[in-house]
Amino acid sequence: MEPFILQDLYKKTLVEESVKKVQAPESPTVLSFLGNNKKGIAIVVESNNSLYLPDEELNFLLGILSACKLSMEDVAVLNIDKNNSATYQTIATSLDAHVVLIFGINCEQIALPLQFPHYQIQSYNNQVYLSSPTLNAIRNDKVEKTKLWNCLKQIFSIA
Repeated sequence: MEPFILQDLYKKTLVEESVKKVQAPESPTVLSFLGNNKKGIAIVVESNNSLYLPDEELNFLLGILSACKLSMEDVAVLNIDKNNSATYQTIATSLDAHVVLIFGINCEQIALPLQFPHYQIQSYNNQVYLSSPTLNAIRNDKVEKTKLWNCLKQIFSIA
């Protein structure tokens, strides 16, 4: 049989081909942070006027880290103002954070389904959370510094 006769006989296809659209896996959220995050410690702040923190707050934070025998090598400072998509889940996965220190934001801002008072060490999702006022507020208040220090001693097992 000639090919053109076959073509005339079967003008419509016998098998319908449907094209399935394969959805590409969702790319992980990339967070921009300051530090090298070698110990999985996320420090979550909010600063509208600077990339991470204003100089005086950053210097105060460096002092806190030093007292805890930590450095910028060990932590990731995450400004949620510059990382709008940051949630407690993206912090856990992208930063592999097992300790999350929250300064001056409420837990809803990172979609954390818990509410707890400042200076209460809270375990959730195999992570340890600590919420406190802004670094600027703590920096100028001896009572607040003492409350923060007592919690940090517990979290980082400082004698």
